[in-house]
Amino acid sequence: MAAVNYDELELTFDFVSSAGLGEHRAYVSLDTGKLHWVSAENPLEDDLPDDLESSNQYVAVPHKNELDLGRELALRFAAETLPNRYREIQDCFRRRGAYARFKDILDAAGHLDAWYRFEADSTEKALREWCAANGIEVTVSDAGVGR
Repeated sequence: MAAVNYDELELTFDFVSSAGLGEHRAYVSLDTGKLHWVSAENPLEDDLPDDLESSNQYVAVPHKNELDLGRELALRFAAETLPNRYREIQDCFRRRGAYARFKDILDAAGHLDAWYRFEADSTEKALREWCAANGIEVTVSDAGVGR
């Protein structure tokens, strides 16, 4: 079973999720646990395996939208925390700049810190479940930063 440090996995997940689906990709080697980053814009590694996208020895790190950690997560938080403003928040996600408006609403209501905790906890849970489903062991750093 390959082992991946949680902090490194989270950083890799953030990289994949920082762009549109498919623009940034990353893979975990099921043999070594090594993370490989790929960008549509420019190469990030000189020594990428040739069979990275075709071998069953690598699994693609998911984008946040593939784990329902994007808009769906924000709406779930809104439904639980600010049900009286749910429609307003839902409308935010119909236009560009949705997250900025969403966070402004949360900040004004005093729930921004709660959102960040909810988002971090939900991300960790989803990544750990994804790892378990793919036969990847999650480790923590010596500093204990990873959960």
